[in-house]
Amino acid sequence: MRAGLFIAGIILLIAGIWVVAGNGSYKQTDTVAQLGPAKIEATHTKSVPQWIGIAGIVLGGLLVVGGIASKNR
Repeated sequence: MRAGLFIAGIILLIAGIWVVAGNGSYKQTDTVAQLGPAKIEATHTKSVPQWIGIAGIVLGGLLVVGGIASKNR
């Protein structure tokens, strides 16, 4: 279990740093108009909010510390 905590923490840390650095984004498609079977769609690229990256860093750090602390028991 402690190795699992450590690995999950490292993954969250890396993902959080990636998002905080401004590299996290996703695409959202909206239907602008629809007339019968014809559709007009718009695709927007949006960035992941900074607070999600910060939360990932904090949770990842806690999991890494938890993994290391349980290793000493």
